[in-house]
Amino acid sequence: MKDFSSEDKSPEYFYMGLYVLVGAGALMMAVGFFGCCGAMRESQCVLGSFFTCLLVIFAAEVTTGVFAFIGKDVAIRHVQTMYEEAYNDYLRDRERGNGTLITFHSTFQCCGKESSEQVQPTCPKELLGPKNCIDEIEAIISVKLQLIGIVGIGIAGLTIFGMIFSMVLCCAIRTSRDMI
Repeated sequence: MKDFSSEDKSPEYFYMGLYVLVGAGALMMAVGFFGCCGAMRESQCVLGSFFTCLLVIFAAEVTTGVFAFIGKDVAIRHVQTMYEEAYNDYLRDRERGNGTLITFHSTFQCCGKESSEQVQPTCPKELLGPKNCIDEIEAIISVKLQLIGIVGIGIAGLTIFGMIFSMVLCCAIRTSRDMI
């Protein structure tokens, strides 16, 4: 039975994330196209479809935000567990080396858990003092998730403005056709 380390799974998760982002970008481009066509042709049906798509996207954004907020601790624990596995793998077989541990140390600018003596060869050269990686992982992921939350709130606000403007335009088209 083959032993899969976190190093083997990393590219799979990375590419999966890229595919999701490309799909979301394509969906947003299609929705924007519907909005432009509806406004240009003054079509209430297309503008209504644009509003519905924006409403679904807004609901997905809110749901994702809630799950991300609830699952923040789980994500932190998962990354910490990945670090501990890489740390223990390195301690078991120092000759083999561990690219995952080196990546953790360089990314989070930390070295080791309680002390850095056991894993000193994998530590970044520019690191000035000892930093506990478990604490650094928690601090950095918390800050990054908070930043992502702020950006998500901004995008949700823009989505709300898009919904409002599509309905205002739809109502304006209806009143202009009633006058003719």
